[in-house]
Amino acid sequence: IIIALGESLVAIGASASEEALTTPVVAAAVLGSLLAFAAWWLYFDVVALVATRRLVEAEPGLSQNKLARDSYSYGHLPMVAGIVLVALGLKKTVAHVDKPLEIVPAAALLGGFALYLAGHLWVRWRNVRTIDRERYPTATALNRERLAFALLLLAAIPLAGGVDALVLLALLTAATAGLIALEVRRQGYFRRRLRTAMVHTD
Repeated sequence: IIIALGESLVAIGASASEEALTTPVVAAAVLGSLLAFAAWWLYFDVVALVATRRLVEAEPGLSQNKLARDSYSYGHLPMVAGIVLVALGLKKTVAHVDKPLEIVPAAALLGGFALYLAGHLWVRWRNVRTIDRERYPTATALNRERLAFALLLLAAIPLAGGVDALVLLALLTAATAGLIALEVRRQGYFRRRLRTAMVHTD
């Protein structure tokens, strides 16, 4: 995940270096970097911790092996693929800040982020559905906020051609920041319990 996110930043820098550093280009580079950071936060704030916790606590042998396979192979493949697609969308956005994106880069930007979130949904469902309910009574296997956001992104793809690429990126970044703020507010108890458990285990 870190390598893929790093490549997305490289894509932003490479595209910006080919353009005149106008204010819109710099704004697109900053927004793209913020989006990459938001993607990092969405994964490492909870998803990575839950997957690690469950894998450590799983019964050694077949059960643990299946959990590792499902989480770190099947679950992470759409995440990495999604980041790669988002990087393509970001590169095209920086190169065409004052024009609407064509359907392919627009689908890569919005659909790629939706695919990234789909990987999160799978990993969470695979891990949380068997979590210790006495220790985490409020944990739910389905993250409804991320599911709704992913579906909204997919629905927005046909409409992306109606706004300039820079505006589309700004809307995506702002919406992702809003998703993070909502999750922090609604899942604060679970996040605190998870971190406390991780610290005590360490």
